[in-house]
Amino acid sequence: MSRHVLVTGGAGFIGSHTTRRLVGRGDRVTILDDFNNFYAPALKWQNARTLVAAGGVDLIEGDIRDATLVDRLFAERQFDAVIHLAARAGVRPSLAEPILYEEVNCIGTLRLLEAARRHGPANFVFASSSSVYGINEKVPFAEDDPVDLPISPYATTKRAGELLCFNYSHLYGLRTSCLRFFTVYGPAQRPEMAIAKFTDLLARGETVPLFGTGQTRRDYTYIDDIVDGVVAALDLAPKFEIFNLGGSQTTTLIDLVHWLAAALGVEPRVEMLPEQPGDVPITFADVDKARRLLGYEPKVPIREGLARYVAWYRERRDAA
Repeated sequence: MSRHVLVTGGAGFIGSHTTRRLVGRGDRVTILDDFNNFYAPALKWQNARTLVAAGGVDLIEGDIRDATLVDRLFAERQFDAVIHLAARAGVRPSLAEPILYEEVNCIGTLRLLEAARRHGPANFVFASSSSVYGINEKVPFAEDDPVDLPISPYATTKRAGELLCFNYSHLYGLRTSCLRFFTVYGPAQRPEMAIAKFTDLLARGETVPLFGTGQTRRDYTYIDDIVDGVVAALDLAPKFEIFNLGGSQTTTLIDLVHWLAAALGVEPRVEMLPEQPGDVPITFADVDKARRLLGYEPKVPIREGLARYVAWYRERRDAA
């Protein structure tokens, strides 16, 4: 059955891939995106124009903090579901602008939940983050682990978003899924993220800066696997659940650089720098719950995902 889905942040990295998947299976999508300058707006506009041109997508330029806009949009469009991906992202930038992160990630989320309460729909999917686990020493991270030690404003706002979703599920019956994404990567990912940044530096023969000893570990998750989980949560529409969506394997930072260099056919040069505040030593997803309830199964191992990303990078560079 075709549905009308609001995808906030739909012109961004995860949003554009999710929108493409939804339209491909016959859903209609309205994108709400403010095209802010966290990274080059031109990249998001390129995504949006491609999606709109392909059909099945309406584009609304606007801010999720704009109460009048959001309320009118929900009242007029009568959505069947919301996938809320819009956010100020990133741990390090949140240290510089904590108030902005609070306004967008908490107040913006609350505006959407309140509009859904007033006008529907009752199916709300919220993009959370593995950063909520903070300095949790137990690995892999499971959804029932304590999450009361976030170490960045970004992580704190994502945990707050989960709590707001629970409020609206408990009080008003909104069926909400909170998805804890673990370091998503793939074609068209944000340019400041490690894989995109390192690939570009290595391809141009420049030095790659590594913070700390290079032994921090991340659970990198390919975008197609993430979209599988997002769509499965949308279709399940549980009363309230939190799910980890990760690759369920970890990679050290130094290995990541060497594997990217091998995929590019270059010798890496690295510069070791001091650790950055807010960075956690490891992320590692226990995906048993998502596997059990969503049928989620990460399919793209890190070396294959990196090869796919490098192929996309080269194709895009050669076409420029």
